[in-house]
Order: sequence, then C-alpha cells, then structure tokens
Amino acid sequence: MFAGLLTSVSISLLGAVLAFCGSVGWLREILPQEHEIPVIAEPEDDVVTTSRRIVERFPLAEAQVRAWLPLETYPVSAGLRGGIVGSAAMAVVACVFGELHAGSIWYPINLLAAVLYSQSQSLSAGHLNAFHASSFLIATVLHLVSSSLVGLLYGAMLPMLPRRPILLGGLIAPLLWSGLLWAVMNLLNPLLSSHIDWLWFVASQVAFGVTAGVVVLRHSRVPTDENVPFAIRAGIEAPGTMAPHEGGEGHR
Repeated sequence: MFAGLLTSVSISLLGAVLAFCGSVGWLREILPQEHEIPVIAEPEDDVVTTSRRIVERFPLAEAQVRAWLPLETYPVSAGLRGGIVGSAAMAVVACVFGELHAGSIWYPINLLAAVLYSQSQSLSAGHLNAFHASSFLIATVLHLVSSSLVGLLYGAMLPMLPRRPILLGGLIAPLLWSGLLWAVMNLLNPLLSSHIDWLWFVASQVAFGVTAGVVVLRHSRVPTDENVPFAIRAGIEAPGTMAPHEGGEGHR
C-alpha cells in the first residue's frame, strides 16, 4: 500500500486487497474452532523404484559440516567479459531502435546521456538526433561502467541458478529491473520516460542478459574460498594453516 504512494494507485489497491485477505485469514486462525478433519486410513502397498544405480548426495565442502554454496563460481574476468560483450549487444539493439524510430543512431545515446548530463536535458527532436561529443562520451562511460558491474553480478549469480540459468538470468532478471526502472523513471523524470520506448528497452536488456550469460557460462568455474580460513585467504603463512613447503618446516 505504501509502495503505491511512490508509484501508482493500482499498487496501493493491490496492497489493500492482500492486506484484507491476510487479515481475514489471520482472524480465522485465532477463532476457537477445532481444525480436525476425519480421514479414513487405508493401507497401501506402494513400492518406490528408481532407475538410478547410485544415490546422488548433496555436495559439501571438504571437512565442513555446513554446506557452503556455491562450491564453485566464475572468476572476476568472466563477469567483466560478459558485461562488456553484453553491452555491445545491448548497444546494437538500441542503435537499431534509434535508426527505425528516429532515423538516427544518436537518439538512444543522447537519451542515455540525459540521465546524468545536464547539458543533454534538451529533449527536442533536433538535439536527440544529432551527434554531440560530450553526450557520446558521458553515455559511453555510463554504459560501460554499469554493464561491467552487472556482468560481475552475473558471474556471482549464475552459479546459484543450477537450472536454466540463461532463462532466469537472461530473461526474467532483465524484465524485473526494467519494471523497476520504469517505475523509478516515471517518478524522477517523466519527460525523459516519455521519450523511451519501453518495449525496445526491454529487448535491449534481454539481449544484454542472454549475451552476458552465455559468455560467462563459457568460462570454467573456480572453487570458492568461503570455507578457507581467513589467514590463508589473507596470504598469511603460519604453521597449522597451510601445507608444509617442500624440504621445509611449513613456515618461514
């Protein structure tokens, strides 16, 4: 209900309906009534069979009782490469939109620069369709930095999505953050939001997500260090925390 105060009335109405349903369910649970249903017990001779020859067990880190998940992740370089390649795919989709929508590839670039650059706030058709070196520089830096950060997030997130990581990370996640940006942009800058074609915006985000996900998945995973003592992760060489050196005592 409170989120609707910052977005739209429909969100508040949905929150009111959910709050009402939750209140009714809670009140019904506290009423002094028995919750017993008579069930006739009938013996069943069910035999559980499987075609597997071995029992699959949940993987655990060595010498650990608690499961550290994930046991393997992608290196930082994989996330950076995925972000850079994904940014190129997103830029191609955005430029195609600019050429089809306004007849200029500079249209989406100037729109991106208008998010931060005060000199790009003139959203006239002539300004958006023309090349501006300052707007191009600002948009390029903003695009590369944000794409690299999201690429790093993909490298850390995809190992946690064992089933259909491209579907979850490349399609569902872009839809979620596109909806969030749509709500925030309508609130912060309605004029800029009115110049954005959100269908093409979602298409560019999906292109980034799928491309970055494919690039990250092509890299080999490396073991995570959550189960390694801090002394070893910090590079401290001390007896009892590391394997002995060849021909040495295990310490210096």
